[in-house]
Amino acid sequence: MNNKQMIQTNEAPQPIGAYSQAVRVGDTVYLSGQIALDTKGVFLAGDIEAQTRQVFKNLAAVALAAGGELNQCVKLTIFLSDLTDFPVVNSVMAEYFSAPYPARSTIEVSALPKGARVEIEGIMLLNA
Repeated sequence: MNNKQMIQTNEAPQPIGAYSQAVRVGDTVYLSGQIALDTKGVFLAGDIEAQTRQVFKNLAAVALAAGGELNQCVKLTIFLSDLTDFPVVNSVMAEYFSAPYPARSTIEVSALPKGARVEIEGIMLLNA
C-alpha cells in the first residue's frame, strides 16, 4: 500500500527535477529544499536576507498546500554557501517561527543550485 501523497502548489517554484515540492505520509510532511526562486522559477539574486525571506516564503506556501503552516515544522536543515551568513539567516528565521523552535542543522556547502547562498528543507508535523 502506497500512502505517500505528493504536495504541489503554484504558489511556490515548480520542481526542476524528479522530485516533489513535498511529500505527506500520515501527519508528517517532508518539504523539499527551497532556494530563492519566485513562482515563475526566476532566481532572486541578491543579499542573504532577501534570499532567505524568499526561501521561507516558498516553504510557507508548500506547508499551506499540505494543510499546515511553517511554524509546525519540527526539523529544518539549512545549507549555506558561506557560514558567515548564519547570523542573518538566524535573524530572519526568528521572524517566521515561535517557540518551541524546530530542531535545526546548518551545514556549509561548496555550492548550491543557481549560485544560491541558502537552501532550506524541512519536516513538518500536522495535528501536533
